[in-house]
Amino acid sequence: MFKRIMLIVVLASTLLAQTPVDRFRMNQVQVLGSHNSYKVAIEPSLFQMLRSMDARFDSLEYWHAGFAEQLNLGLRSLEIDVVYDPKGGMYAHPLGLTWTQNPAPYDSAEMMKPGFKVLHVPDVDFRSHAYTFRDALRQLRVWSDAHPNHLPIAVTMNAKDGKPEVPNGVTPLPFDAAAYDAWDAEIREILPPNKLLTPDDVRGRHATLEEAIRSHEWPTLQKVRGRFYFILDETGEKMETYIKGHPSLKGRVMFVNAVEGRPEAAFRIVNEPVTSFHHIQQLVKQGYIVRTRADADTVEARKGDYTRMQAAFDSGAQVISTDYYYPNPAFGTDYKVKLPGDAPGRWDPLLAPPLKNLPSPENAS
Repeated sequence: MFKRIMLIVVLASTLLAQTPVDRFRMNQVQVLGSHNSYKVAIEPSLFQMLRSMDARFDSLEYWHAGFAEQLNLGLRSLEIDVVYDPKGGMYAHPLGLTWTQNPAPYDSAEMMKPGFKVLHVPDVDFRSHAYTFRDALRQLRVWSDAHPNHLPIAVTMNAKDGKPEVPNGVTPLPFDAAAYDAWDAEIREILPPNKLLTPDDVRGRHATLEEAIRSHEWPTLQKVRGRFYFILDETGEKMETYIKGHPSLKGRVMFVNAVEGRPEAAFRIVNEPVTSFHHIQQLVKQGYIVRTRADADTVEARKGDYTRMQAAFDSGAQVISTDYYYPNPAFGTDYKVKLPGDAPGRWDPLLAPPLKNLPSPENAS
């Protein structure tokens, strides 16, 4: 009898410890995030020179606060771009430094270390809140440890390679299987299993990842608070290289932007919420998590145009990305994006639980 009473007490305590919202699933929440979240402003003299070379560089006129400040503001999605630098030193001496009048300090010694580096455009847009990917992960870990009940944070990632952007610039290395294995390893090195949500965690008993999410079995909020999940924002050969040898992403750290119908499909990146509005809604209802953008290339911010932002929120996409959670005074439009309700997350307009007066997903934790 005593054992039965104790079991009832333990179960009751567990139920009381759970918030009313923790039984709902992570794809039922909509969050705001930033695009190229690591980016520091290009120095004025270098930016003016770049604009004189090519008007397309106008699209680089945005920047971000540090990771911790963004997360403190309530953003729950980030984007981090990396270049592959297994021996170190490839990005230690960007050409842009020689084109800049009185450049700010640049830690070339940190860039000499082997491993992935965080930057937007080699030689041109190289200022970052984290020189190395390991440092970026450490910053995220420190913030998360201090806020253990936060909503799961999506981190979309680009594998930067291709041709140099300027004459005599660095040619980034391609991302082969070894690069992707090293990338996964760096994530696991800094973030332990209880800080990560991986495709294996979501797949569960299902044969494929897509089968799990189409069965509406994304984990509950109780299971994913305090975690990060990473998404490789690539298609074509880059994505296929990451998948190869890992059917349904078994053993991989990152989700991928695989189109619906593939066993790896779970997280979709659809960046045009106006023209793809109905497609996004269809994907969300089918069980996918979708990332879209409220603005891009400084266009909406310069015009003060909120059409795209409103379409993004109304589409039901769970992750909305912006460059302007703070307005850029130089544009004179006061363009600023914030999540309706101004909380770290809100119930998704398409998948909200059918309950009244439900507290916001994170503040209730």
